[in-house]
Amino acid sequence: MDVLIVSPPASVQNGNLATAEEWAAELTNLGHQVQIASSFQDQDASLLIAIHAHKSHPSVKRFHEVRPGGRIVVALAGTDLYPALSSISLRSLELSHRIVVLQAKALARVPASCRSKTHVINLSATAPPSSDQEEETNPNGFQACVVGHLREVKDPLRTAAASRLLPSQSSITVRHAGSILDEKFRSAVAVEERENPRYQWLGALSAEEALHLIATSDLLVLSSIAEGGARVLNEAVVSGTPILAARNDATISLLGDHYPGLFDPGETVALAGLLHRCESEPEFLADLTRRVMQHAAECAESREQEAWKSLLDELYPEGT
Repeated sequence: MDVLIVSPPASVQNGNLATAEEWAAELTNLGHQVQIASSFQDQDASLLIAIHAHKSHPSVKRFHEVRPGGRIVVALAGTDLYPALSSISLRSLELSHRIVVLQAKALARVPASCRSKTHVINLSATAPPSSDQEEETNPNGFQACVVGHLREVKDPLRTAAASRLLPSQSSITVRHAGSILDEKFRSAVAVEERENPRYQWLGALSAEEALHLIATSDLLVLSSIAEGGARVLNEAVVSGTPILAARNDATISLLGDHYPGLFDPGETVALAGLLHRCESEPEFLADLTRRVMQHAAECAESREQEAWKSLLDELYPEGT
């Protein structure tokens, strides 16, 4: 089958494009011919997978008009779902044959009339070579990493702010990888680097470099207010890196409501307390690591690929 995956254009490598590339590889493994494009321009395809219901609506609408025998799968991104689905996103859902969300709690945000055609497909991640974490240590102290582009919904400097509240004897450093997508953060990062000796901004990293950073850090912190599906969580899971995360649908869907490394979004003092516990209480950090690693099977590529096979088998029953 000829498949076209549409991912909205972006100035930097982002989660949508990474997801498109991941799905393309998995669908290719299932025997399909796959293209990735920023929009549908009447390319030959019998299946359209549109990532981001709002931004990809022109592609969904055009495909519906010119490929009446084709099928449309719409994947809801975080900015579709949160704070709420737009009227344009809803029109894309109405035209779709199937809908994909990246974590279970997102189902509650899909209109009731569309839930029967909605599939949950958890993002996967590839574990780094096992030697990475064994060979590298952090000689300069306890390293917490933040991996994510700097924009408002990510609350990107929350970990830096929390690190300022740590006791003077703490050796925690915060290494932050990501591009500045909201210009207001450029001056804020400069101030943080100048005034906060615990903070280092690394700028944009390749996918491999980011995974290496996660795997060789003592801790990953995800402070996002909302997430459609946070790939960095899965990368930390497969790396065996413990996680501190703001409570949102994506973090709770993966880690569970009672995961002890969760904090309320924007709660700097609570995050500082968790950072201190991770550094000073080895048993607490070990417990987080154990709990994180329990979710490794959920992040396996084989499970994600099987989820796509199930969706396509449902969309194209044998003999049709």
